[in-house]
Amino acid sequence: MAGYNELRGLRVKYLSADPANPENGQVWYNSTTGNLRVQGIGVGAWSSGANMIVAGQLGDGLGVQDAALRVGGESPAATNVTEEYNGSGWSSGANYPITPNIVEIGLFGVQTAGIGMGGYVTPAVSRPNTTNEYNGSTWTAGGTYPIGASNIRGAGTLTAGLGFGGDRYPTSPRNSNVTAEYNGSTWTAGGNLGTAGYAGMGGGTQTAGIYNGGTGRTTSTEEYNGSAWTGGGAPPIAQSFGGSSGQGPQTNFSTFGINGTPSGYHQSYDGSTWTAQPALSTPRYALGGAGSSANSTVAFGGRAPAFSSATEEFNFSTTTITAAAWSSGGALNTSRFGLTGFGAQTAAIAANGDTFPPATGRYTAGCEEYNGASWTSIASTNTSTSFAGSSKLSPAGAGSVFGGEPVSARHEYWDGSTWSEQTDMNTPRYGSAGAGTQTSSLAMAGIADTDATEEWDGSSWTTVANIPFATFNTPGAGSQTAAIIFGGNGPSGLNTTAEYNSGTWTAGGNLISPKTSQGGAGTQTAALSFMGSFPTTASVVTTTEGYDGTAWSTRPSAATARRSLGSAGTQTAALGFGGYTPGKTTATEEFTGETVSNNPASNLSVS
Repeated sequence: MAGYNELRGLRVKYLSADPANPENGQVWYNSTTGNLRVQGIGVGAWSSGANMIVAGQLGDGLGVQDAALRVGGESPAATNVTEEYNGSGWSSGANYPITPNIVEIGLFGVQTAGIGMGGYVTPAVSRPNTTNEYNGSTWTAGGTYPIGASNIRGAGTLTAGLGFGGDRYPTSPRNSNVTAEYNGSTWTAGGNLGTAGYAGMGGGTQTAGIYNGGTGRTTSTEEYNGSAWTGGGAPPIAQSFGGSSGQGPQTNFSTFGINGTPSGYHQSYDGSTWTAQPALSTPRYALGGAGSSANSTVAFGGRAPAFSSATEEFNFSTTTITAAAWSSGGALNTSRFGLTGFGAQTAAIAANGDTFPPATGRYTAGCEEYNGASWTSIASTNTSTSFAGSSKLSPAGAGSVFGGEPVSARHEYWDGSTWSEQTDMNTPRYGSAGAGTQTSSLAMAGIADTDATEEWDGSSWTTVANIPFATFNTPGAGSQTAAIIFGGNGPSGLNTTAEYNSGTWTAGGNLISPKTSQGGAGTQTAALSFMGSFPTTASVVTTTEGYDGTAWSTRPSAATARRSLGSAGTQTAALGFGGYTPGKTTATEEFTGETVSNNPASNLSVS
């Protein structure tokens, strides 16, 4: 039988361990395991990301997959909102500085050094020639673009940019072939497009740009070399108002979506030929896109046929990306709301709660333990109550609960088999937030003292600095020395966040949406807020947000809208259970954050 080196002309390396970063197709012999190994070849696939904050179409994008920007759009009215994507979720950016509303802005650059040009302003029906620069937090005026137009496409960077094409209506001719180069302050004329048009898909760099499709351009592709456009390979169908890997190079570029018909269309370009790629999971058109190459892109928004907030990421690599998602868990044995929880996703405690109706005996001492699949009834607490706080970071076998409704200062320990009474808090309360562990915990806010904070050291409670805002029915997360509290009921419903650090409170980033009675999990720099209700409307929601220590961003929504639920776990492995839908429920849901894993190298048979 021929050896591998005879077949391939290469010798197989003998290694005591698998290499840290093997290349696709690399073969080696692992002398420790006795296996001949080959690294798996990369595959391409779309995975779901967190939804945008505002659904809509005609909002273009810039940047790369894990640092993208969406600007403007229609939802259904035009808007000047800016949203930032970090690879996990969307957060609000500074509004684009054209009012009242604008769509079809031309964009290029990166999230912290981006350019917006032209656009279509409604209801004035104007197409400005303005340029605006984004630094990651604010927009400032840039150089005047040569023409007033919408649906201009762009390429390059803030200091070496390119704008081309555009819609000049009502100016005639409507389709533009203008190309302009930007140096960070002024625009100068570049070589005109061979075929005028607008709403095509563009990208690349100032000296290696690409423009594909567009209204009036059918299936044409053109490539820019820094001074002139030349014809490139034609795609299989005409395309406009789609998304693209805008930062992607001319020879590794992709487009997705088709104007007028919800479509999963997705093609990549290698500098000469267009090739079909895996279709979008959510067919749509008039969407935005961004990416560093055809192998790493993000698609967002559009129409499908309703206004969409869907986000999808495409990756071609030897890794497998599993999107963050909620999934159903085992149901509670007793339906209730106002529960208290602590522990991990696969080992949690659900204590107390409100079983109304009936009105008599509505508060319960009942407790259940979760093993990752099902709930089992355990010993009851000494007090029947609801809306209590807990030591959120405690493991299931050593946690504590405190306070509760009717208003109480009660405090109990769980040791894995029984509950025991501990020293009461200084301030009776319910609807409070908790943080920390059983012997180093923090009680925050609640009724009847909505800004009070106390620390427990294992033997006594100490009153410490008040929270900088009044709130109740809100979750907490983190440790006693590094805690966070967010949202809840206030004078008009709060989206406020505050961080506690060893006796001192400071303001944190605001929630995207004001919520009360939501679930919470995680730590001060990696927290999760999920479900709950909007205080102003009392409507229950499925929305989920993640916190990185500075700002909140969207995460995939849960399946069951509810408030006053119990919660436990971490930002990437959270648990929500029970609650009010309206109507008490036994529903349990598990949140799993996005995971990335290497495609395992294959074992080859050795004779």
